Amino acid sequence: MPRSRYSAVEKLVLITEFQNSNLRRDPEVTESVALKQVKRIMNKLGIRCQVRQKKRSRIQQQEQYLQDNVLDQQFNASRPNQAWLADSTELVYDVNGQYKMRLSGVLDLYGRHLIAHKLSESKTSNAEIQIFQRAVNFAGDVHPLVHTDRGSAYTSRAFNQFLIQHEVTRSMSRPGTPYDNAPMERWWNEFKVRWIERRARPATYKELVALVEEGITYFNQLGRSPAGNDLTPVEYWNKAV
Repeated sequence: MPRSRYSAVEKLVLITEFQNSNLRRDPEVTESVALKQVKRIMNKLGIRCQVRQKKRSRIQQQEQYLQDNVLDQQFNASRPNQAWLADSTELVYDVNGQYKMRLSGVLDLYGRHLIAHKLSESKTSNAEIQIFQRAVNFAGDVHPLVHTDRGSAYTSRAFNQFLIQHEVTRSMSRPGTPYDNAPMERWWNEFKVRWIERRARPATYKELVALVEEGITYFNQLGRSPAGNDLTPVEYWNKAV
């Protein structure tokens, strides 16, 4: 049976989780405390240290592909395929809105033309690679600046290796600074406020797909704004191409 009263060393071992540096500096511990003695007391009392193991490979992988904010909030592109912005937003379907999907997209900063998009269950590097492959297929042999946030899909090895093959310039928003990707954020906001929220919530995934496709077609091919010289994004984009 364990004793109801521990020695000074045993008591402090419990409190400090057996950190020798704390034990050596505690005034209640007058005798010398060796590491083996601490381990022996731990075994005697049946105590194990609780240590969270670092996910070394994950941290190293993310840090390896972090990039500076090269775009630096310069949102006035002078030609198509000069800068692409990417991000995703959450959409729901079902009567109660219990099913969630991620709508990811690639926005050409010139004309605010959404050149590629994809619905997926979650934001993964594989999904983002597929979206950018669609963007490349659409635009051809171009080498834009690609700006994203620092989400795990965009800092993954697979995604960045894909972009390296296409010789793009990488740029990332600063931590906690969504305005660094303001045009993309605004596109999603207008898409949801002016399109999604003004229509009945889709009851099925098929209805959600149809709603998204119709909405993107509208914003790209029919939506006009004074900022685009009253042209649609597609008209503005094609005029330069």
